[in-house]
Amino acid sequence: MQPIHVRATPGHYQCQNGVLDELPDRLKEGGFRNIFIIHGEKSWEAARHYIPELSQFHAAFSKYRGECSYTEIERQAELGRLHDADLVIGVGGGKVLDVAKAVANELTIETALIPTLASTCAACTPLSVIYTDRGEFVRHIVYPRSTHLVLVEPEILLHSPSSFLRAGIGDTLAKWYEARSIIETLPSLSVPIQFAYFAAKSCRDTLLEHGEQALKDQKDGNLSESFIKVIETNLLTGAMVGGFGDQYGRVAGAHAVHNALTHQPETHSFLHGEKVAYGILAQLALEEKWEEIKDLLPFYELVELPTSLGALGIHEEESFKKAESISQYATKKEESIHITKHVRKDELLEAITKLEAKAKISSK
Repeated sequence: MQPIHVRATPGHYQCQNGVLDELPDRLKEGGFRNIFIIHGEKSWEAARHYIPELSQFHAAFSKYRGECSYTEIERQAELGRLHDADLVIGVGGGKVLDVAKAVANELTIETALIPTLASTCAACTPLSVIYTDRGEFVRHIVYPRSTHLVLVEPEILLHSPSSFLRAGIGDTLAKWYEARSIIETLPSLSVPIQFAYFAAKSCRDTLLEHGEQALKDQKDGNLSESFIKVIETNLLTGAMVGGFGDQYGRVAGAHAVHNALTHQPETHSFLHGEKVAYGILAQLALEEKWEEIKDLLPFYELVELPTSLGALGIHEEESFKKAESISQYATKKEESIHITKHVRKDELLEAITKLEAKAKISSK
């Protein structure tokens, strides 16, 4: 076994109504003065009414341009350097927060994150997922330290588009299926890996129990217990899987399929977690866990997660050709699908083909 590095949680995490009122105090406690705030246009509109006056700090604001790419990271890092920033604050969804973490790492300063979506665990993970400027997956980078501060205002998330919460459910559900596939092959489990396994199982159990209700409550504007449980599972518990388990708790087959799907133009309008959700089914098909797929499908239908390539915008007449392309990319030498054993392109293609055939039958 390779050694693991535990970066289990952010240095300081809070999720409660009005928590952003505490932001100035948290910044003063950290001794920060020159703050560099990276935000998206929609995310800033969603969050700005909750963020208090920051005039006591030397603050600069920079709008994110749409991708967590090397180009965008370099651009933002140069702006932060010109500002002599001692803290990067990210306000937005997963890609904005990943840019903020990458910039802070480049400048060797701390990060504070304010998520406006619960679509990934980006707010609480010490890593960034890097894409091309066209939105195609490149790699993920794990940083040597955790985020300094994460403040979650649940009212912001309650009024976010439900598609992002749904995608977050798909992305976080994968924590169990991917971590299990890795951890259960290990000859023995260290204490951190045991915690990662427990956190992954908690993700699955919480989402299956509360996911549907959380989406209904969000639609009704009800800041319910189910809604809070789901957003914190997506943001915090999901991050703890990799935070404790490191390479044994991060990504496996489901994310490899996601990465391949990002190279299919038809899927670019779909969210990260929607593609990961399909990746879960593909991974389970590869593992020949058909009963688990059967058990998952009703939940997918209830929360409207994709169960076929067709549900991701790929036309039926193109599905086999696209499945070949997806299988080719997902089984590249450097991909995470190989983390427990080498997987050949034809093995994954056969699994996806069988999965698509079952999806076609079940839709009739």
